[in-house]
Amino acid sequence: MKVRILFFLLLCLSVRLGVRGQRPCLLPMPRSVEWGRGTFRTDRPFAVVNGAGREGEPLLRFFAGDAVREGAARRVEIYRREVGPSPEAYRLDIGPDTLRVYAAGRLGLLRAAQTLAQLRGRKGLACVRVDDAPEMAWRGLMIDVSRHFFPLTFLERQIDLMARCKLNRLQLHLTDAAGWRMEIKRYPLLTQVGAWRTEASWKTWWNEGGRRYASPRTPGAYGGYYTQEELRRLVAYAEARGVTVVPEIEMPAHSEEVLTAYPELSCTHEPYRQADFCPGNEETFVFLENVLREVMEVFPSVYIHLGGDEAGKASWRECPLCRAKAQELGLDSTDGLQDYLMARMGGYLAQHGRQMAGWDEAASTQLPAGAVITVWRGRDEAARAVGAGQQVVLCPGSHCYLDFYQDAPPSQPEAIGGFTPASKVYAFDPAGFLPDSLAHGLLGVQGNLWTEYVATPSHAEYMLYPRAWALAEVGWTGRRRGTWTDFRRRAVDYARQLRREVELEAFDLRGERGERPEALHAVEHLGRGAAVTYALPYHPRYAAAGDAALTDGLRGGWSHGDGRWQGFIRGRRLDVTLDLGRVVEVRSVACDFLQSVGAEIYFPSSFRVSLSADGETFTEVHNAPFLPHSDPRPAVRTEQWKSRPRRARYVRVEATPDARGGWVFADEVVVR
Repeated sequence: MKVRILFFLLLCLSVRLGVRGQRPCLLPMPRSVEWGRGTFRTDRPFAVVNGAGREGEPLLRFFAGDAVREGAARRVEIYRREVGPSPEAYRLDIGPDTLRVYAAGRLGLLRAAQTLAQLRGRKGLACVRVDDAPEMAWRGLMIDVSRHFFPLTFLERQIDLMARCKLNRLQLHLTDAAGWRMEIKRYPLLTQVGAWRTEASWKTWWNEGGRRYASPRTPGAYGGYYTQEELRRLVAYAEARGVTVVPEIEMPAHSEEVLTAYPELSCTHEPYRQADFCPGNEETFVFLENVLREVMEVFPSVYIHLGGDEAGKASWRECPLCRAKAQELGLDSTDGLQDYLMARMGGYLAQHGRQMAGWDEAASTQLPAGAVITVWRGRDEAARAVGAGQQVVLCPGSHCYLDFYQDAPPSQPEAIGGFTPASKVYAFDPAGFLPDSLAHGLLGVQGNLWTEYVATPSHAEYMLYPRAWALAEVGWTGRRRGTWTDFRRRAVDYARQLRREVELEAFDLRGERGERPEALHAVEHLGRGAAVTYALPYHPRYAAAGDAALTDGLRGGWSHGDGRWQGFIRGRRLDVTLDLGRVVEVRSVACDFLQSVGAEIYFPSSFRVSLSADGETFTEVHNAPFLPHSDPRPAVRTEQWKSRPRRARYVRVEATPDARGGWVFADEVVVR
């Protein structure tokens, strides 16, 4: 009898698990889902009642291949009705005989159609009630097509993939030193010269190739650009899927390609010498306005991104025109000309009914009303932008840079550095990024794919997904989202489905190695908690836990910016002394060092350990060179002295920088 009861319980459990396993994979997870029983069969006759007019056409197309029969008893009903505060809100009510869709307009009906596509099985649509709306208005991806140029078909494919997971902004980074990618008819040299370079690999071109431009007819020239007609087609393609394309035209920096084609717009008027436009020259503004006029003719987006990041400004300080302009404006220095340039160009857009977007360096009280700041650095910059009256789209490098490694670097293709697995993206809390008093300024989130180390469409997709799905759910659900475990299960199912349907080149979460194991737990040793004296200071940007960082028991992970690695400024050695508090027997001293070539962090050239009982007289016990490490991917190496016991209270550790003069990054000094 007991065996029969146990068998019955196991059978019930297996049936329940089977039903759950058959449920469609929804991503992002809707606001409210109530599963029913049965299926609305699309292979059996049903009528479609379109009460939404032309705005219901996406849903009509969705059912176009099914058994639609006028007058059939079973019905699909489409209605225009307010169902939430967002234009993307929608409601689905699916029963075995009736499927109803409600939304206020076209965008909501599009989002409903995208959810219906995820609900569709082999025989029809699972019975369910869905009430849904996004938490954030801007849910985007930025794709850099300057460093490496991708064909229009690739961008169309990404728009399809974005729409499926309800991402709604595609920011195109069209211009940068590595190539100008948009046809500007008034300035043909931008594409005749600025769109082509001598090396296909950005890394080679930037580090070894002399950063030279070329004619498209030059043997071996690499590059390309989009014609205005091609971009118009892309805009229309995206608009039909509920995605807005936001163009980015960089200024005042990252403009080497422009200033080689048109050197008169730089402070020195010499090609290959400048990265920044000359803001003291009125011809600069004539040029920028003419370019933006053509950009606005192609892109109907309300927002036009003007860059504004990482301006060196060095040439401005010596430029007579810049110095005169700063004096005319009453500025303390020529550095203030960046705010002037960004505000002036933002004002030009406003005169034409558009609004500027810019990176967080562009934030200032001078910008026109309605400007949006894409924050890539941190909380302070986000707060400063909102305090200056701007709305912010959060894309901090800590969570939203999709060019960083997404798994243990030794297992991955070379990337620029960093470590941002999908779980970290999913853990991003935009609402916690701003204080409550500034929460009104949060417009949305965005993932950024810079392509210095991403040369092909397949590699780009590998870097985008599944991390873009994680960010899509962050933006759609906000703090309502569920657990990483649940999302990971859905992402694995979704990736399997898309590999089958469209041969998606996504990173496979099933084989993920994860964080560096040593970073997952604290280490106990004689030096834990010891006071540390620094002969030379660490850099404040990479302070980790400050003076306690090397003895707090915590070791660094794969990213140099994880808050555990302590960084020592370029060319400056590590030289620290630990006070163990009393004389003890010391058998070994070890320290981890990080190398991340993309961030100019190198293993030191030598490692030295000295011991002392009194803090005055030190005896060197170890002085060894580091073996070369040629792999450009981030790596961690533990250097150790180990010998017979020596009595000591003070342990001095020194590491000499690499001959290339980069940074030295170290974590825990482990004393045993």
